[in-house]
Amino acid sequence: MLASWPLLAPPLVQALAMVFDEFYFHRQRGLGAWERIGHPLDTMTVLACLAWILFVQPSQRAVEIYVVLAIVSCLFVTKDEFVHARRCSSAEQWLHALLFVLHPLTLASYGLMWPAIHLGDSELPSFLRATRPLTTFVVGQSVLTTAFLLYQTIYWNLLRRRSWTPMRPSPDVR
Repeated sequence: MLASWPLLAPPLVQALAMVFDEFYFHRQRGLGAWERIGHPLDTMTVLACLAWILFVQPSQRAVEIYVVLAIVSCLFVTKDEFVHARRCSSAEQWLHALLFVLHPLTLASYGLMWPAIHLGDSELPSFLRATRPLTTFVVGQSVLTTAFLLYQTIYWNLLRRRSWTPMRPSPDVR
């Protein structure tokens, strides 16, 4: 597992940045309808990638489909930027830029872990030999991502629904 630590870094850093974005910036400014619906959809695109690598054996065709899923996810998460330009502080926009850099790195990391989920150690390059920890990591990330999706959907669309504020620029947005 120690040899594969570089593969773990992007998902872990992305998770920390997402938690900060959600529990600091989003709670501070609230989310409008576009983001309340769009953010869970963003999470679903990541879950589609994770589900693919957990349930599908790697093959030439499967890798091609994963690459398409990952590209769609990377493009899809940018859909909110016209809203963020009007609503977010420069600090939150910087964090979003960091998340946009981490997103494809995270999906690439998962893609590189994919063989370790389905193949035996003897079939893997040395940096992926520790199949069980990598599998556990991806399964754990899938569980946490599913929990985050449920949180986003329930909290923002049911519990906080009545506390929406009209869209207005953040004080430091020019």
